[in-house]
Amino acid sequence: MSAGQHHRRSVPGRRGRLAALAAFTVLASGALTGVAPAAFAAGEVRPFNEALDHAAESYDVPRDLLAAVGYGESRLDGHDGQPSQAGGYGVMHLVSNPDQHTLEEAARLTGRSPAELRGDTGSNLLGGAAVLRARADALGLSAAERDDIDAWYGAVAKYSGAEAATARLYADTVYRFLADGLATSVDGERVEVAARDVAPEIPEAPEVGPAAVSQDYPSARWVPAAAGNFASGRSAAISQVVVHVTQGSYAGSISWFQNPTAKVSAHYVIRSSDGEVTQMVKDADTAYHARSANASSLGIEHEGFVDDPAWFTEAMYRSSAALTAYLCEQYGIPKDRSHIVGHVEVPGNDHTDPGPNWDWAHYMELVGGESGAVDELTFASYATQLNGSSGPQVKAVQRLLTDLEYTPGAVDGAFGSATQAAVRAFQQDRGLEADGIVGKATWTALLSAGGTPTLRSGSSGEAVSRLQRALTAASGKTVAVDGSFGSGTAQAVRAYQSARSLEADGVVGAATWQALQSGR
Repeated sequence: MSAGQHHRRSVPGRRGRLAALAAFTVLASGALTGVAPAAFAAGEVRPFNEALDHAAESYDVPRDLLAAVGYGESRLDGHDGQPSQAGGYGVMHLVSNPDQHTLEEAARLTGRSPAELRGDTGSNLLGGAAVLRARADALGLSAAERDDIDAWYGAVAKYSGAEAATARLYADTVYRFLADGLATSVDGERVEVAARDVAPEIPEAPEVGPAAVSQDYPSARWVPAAAGNFASGRSAAISQVVVHVTQGSYAGSISWFQNPTAKVSAHYVIRSSDGEVTQMVKDADTAYHARSANASSLGIEHEGFVDDPAWFTEAMYRSSAALTAYLCEQYGIPKDRSHIVGHVEVPGNDHTDPGPNWDWAHYMELVGGESGAVDELTFASYATQLNGSSGPQVKAVQRLLTDLEYTPGAVDGAFGSATQAAVRAFQQDRGLEADGIVGKATWTALLSAGGTPTLRSGSSGEAVSRLQRALTAASGKTVAVDGSFGSGTAQAVRAYQSARSLEADGVVGAATWQALQSGR
C-alpha cells in the first residue's frame, strides 16, 4: 500500500492491548537507572540529546520513540563500536549478519560509511532513524500519522528483524518504556523520555496466541531455537550450569537463536527489567553455548553487556537464581562454584562473560550455595579491592597477607585501615606502588607468592594452583584452577611469557616466577 493509499487502521482491541502493556509494566518513570528527571539547565552541554534530536528531525521519527528503541537495544551505550553477538553496532544496534543488513541499509540511506555508523554515535542515531523511517514508509504511514507515536508500533516490530511473536515482544518492550518514561545518563549527560499514556496500533495480522509454556521449567516461555543451532539429545550427563551475558537485547538474542545462520543457542534467556525467562532449547538437548561444556551443561543467557552493570538488575538475579536452583535440584547438580560457572571459566573458551560486574557472591547466596568462590582464594576474575571494600575477595587478600606474615587484622572480609597498612607494607617489599589498593599487579604478586619450583606440562599440586590463580589475575582471563598443568595452563603461561618478553616455552622457571611475584 502506498502512502497515498494509506488510511488510519481501525484496531478494535488496541485499548485492550494498552491494558496488556500496563499489566506487565514493572518500572516507574526514572526507576530504570535511578536518575530522576529534571529540567535542563541553561547553557548545559547536551551533545547526545542534540544528536538524538537531529536524527529524529532529519527522518521525521518521533524523538522519544527513537530514544526508546535505542534504550531497549543498548541502554544508549555504543560499547565503543564493539558488535553484539548478532553483529549489531552502536546505540541503535545496526546489524550486519548473513540474514540482516540494517547497517548496510543505513549506509545507503544516510550516505555515511559503515565505519562511521559503527563507531560514531551521531551517525548511528541517524542510521537508526533512517531505517525506522524506511519501515514506516513500507507500512504506508502518512506525514500526519508519523506525528502519532502510537502509529509506529508496526514499524518498531519490523525494525527488530525478528519473527512475528518475538517482533511483538520487542515492540511491546519499546512501548512499555514510553509508558513508563526513561531517565538515564550518557557520559554524564541526562537523557529523558516523559511517561505517557500509550495505545499502540497493532497492525492487522492473525492474532498471536499466548506464549507456549516450557515443559522443563513452568515459569518460562517456550520459543524454540532454529533446528541447526543445537543438537538433539546429549552425549554426557548434565553436571553444570553455565552463566552467560547476551551482548545484546533480550528480544534480539531470542531472534538470533531463531536465526539458522547463528549456529549458537542457549537453553534459557532472561530479561533484565523483570526477570522474564524464555527457554529455547530443551534441557535434554545440547545447546551450542560453551564449546567443551556443551554436552554436560545447561546454558543461561542474561540480557545485557559485560561492561555495563546496569543490566544486572535484582529482578534478573533473583529470577536466574531461582532457575539455577531448580535446575540443580532437578539434575543433582551441586550448588557450588565448581558446578555453577561463568562462560569465561569453561576450558577452551575465549569469552569473558559474565565479567567482573556479575555479583557471584550475591548470586550464589540467592541460589542457596555456600560460597561465591570455588574456594577461598579462587575466583573467575579478581576485582580491585581498597579501603571500604568488603566480601569474599577482601577475605582472600587478608588470608594471603596473613600467610605471608603481614598483619591485616581479622580475616573478616572487611577492608579497613589495618588491611590497607598491610597491603602497603607488602607492596613496598615487592617494589610495587605502595598505594594500599589491591589491583592487578598486587593480586598477581600476592597469589604467586611462595616457593618457585619449576613447573611444566604434567606437573601437579598446590604450586600449580597458585600459578593458575596468579595467571588469572595477571591476564584478566580465567585459567581453570585444578592443580593440574594441562594444555590450558601451558597456553596461558606462553601467552603471559610472550606479553612480558620472556622466553615463551610454557615452562615456569625462575624468570617467570620472578615476573609473577613482582606483579608484572
